Amino acid sequence: MTYQQTLDWMFAQLPMYQRQGKTAFKKDLTNIIAFSKELGFPEKEFKSIHVGGTNGKGSTSHMLASILQEAGYKVGLYTSPHLKNFTERIRINGKEIPKSKVSSFIKKHKEFLENQQLSFFEMTVGMAFNYFAEEKVDIAIIEVGLGGRLDSTNIITPEVSVIINIGLDHTQFLGETLPEIAFEKAGIIKENIPVVIGEYQREVKDVFLAKAKECQSEIIFASEEIKESYKTDLLGSYQQKNVKTAATAIQQLKEFKVSHKNIKTGLLNVVKNTNLKGRWQILQEKPMVICDTAHNKEGLKYTLEQLQQQEREHLHIVLGVVSDKDLDAVLPLFPKKATYYFCKPNIPRGLDEGVLETNALKFSLKGESFSSVNEAYKEALLSAGKEDIIYLGGSTFVVAEIL
Repeated sequence: MTYQQTLDWMFAQLPMYQRQGKTAFKKDLTNIIAFSKELGFPEKEFKSIHVGGTNGKGSTSHMLASILQEAGYKVGLYTSPHLKNFTERIRINGKEIPKSKVSSFIKKHKEFLENQQLSFFEMTVGMAFNYFAEEKVDIAIIEVGLGGRLDSTNIITPEVSVIINIGLDHTQFLGETLPEIAFEKAGIIKENIPVVIGEYQREVKDVFLAKAKECQSEIIFASEEIKESYKTDLLGSYQQKNVKTAATAIQQLKEFKVSHKNIKTGLLNVVKNTNLKGRWQILQEKPMVICDTAHNKEGLKYTLEQLQQQEREHLHIVLGVVSDKDLDAVLPLFPKKATYYFCKPNIPRGLDEGVLETNALKFSLKGESFSSVNEAYKEALLSAGKEDIIYLGGSTFVVAEIL
């Protein structure tokens, strides 16, 4: 199979949460454990940091990778979803896995994958772990896909576990309340392995303390630990919480020498070192175009607060979401004083632009519907004056279609 045929097979044949939603969610780790055995347990061949939470997992993972790269280590980075290319999910020192490696890996294990009926995510995790083991990385930053306890990445024994924060996202899998969701996320806490909690949240503190006690794991709350204010090249003001979390996690690494200078330089060079995209990314100046992948209540709250603080004549918002989004929770966060361009991300679970427009009207968000993200963006560029701001967001997939 060619690389494209390989991807088509991976996407089409097997369930993929990104496209299908709930039907792709597996209820246990049986498949990934079987695949790990088939591969010779590659996750035992490298050290790792496990990063979970609701918002900021990707940014924090990239920060950690950048800091460790600055310290001279060979660093694997596994994240999801990808924005443009599947290979973004698996990187070493910022370089994406070669397409030829993707094709050869799937070809070699295709019979097993078909017989075992692995999900898209399970096979991708196996591919990442296998690649990091083959390439002998010093350490890999592994981002949790969904939840924690039952996530395919949860077969690793990391040097430190990181849980950024807890918000109401993916409630159909993880629970309806913050403590229920926290229980699932706390599933990445391992015996005698320190855990760093990014944000102190009173509602879920006891869940983490109980799990850490059960596992005899030291628990560190980053928001109380780091007093210094570090700068980062990731522009969203919300990144300051992620910065503290990353710096705290690095300090828990016993076997890695990382200087204060490495932390400072790593945080200033995240984009250069890891090629991170889509986090408060400015695409052009006049009019200023900003895109951001924030897509749930907690993430959008910070992003939209920052958007409101930007000086401009008028605000234009290109907005698209997925069909399982809780619109009553996220739409009230958006400013009424803006012109909206409603669109549907080009994936099966993208929400119809007309449905989005109808729901937005309930919250006095007014604008027009467009058949695609690109059509909506084109119209916004035509309508905006030089001193205006265009914001693109609501979903990772909206940003992916523009970049």
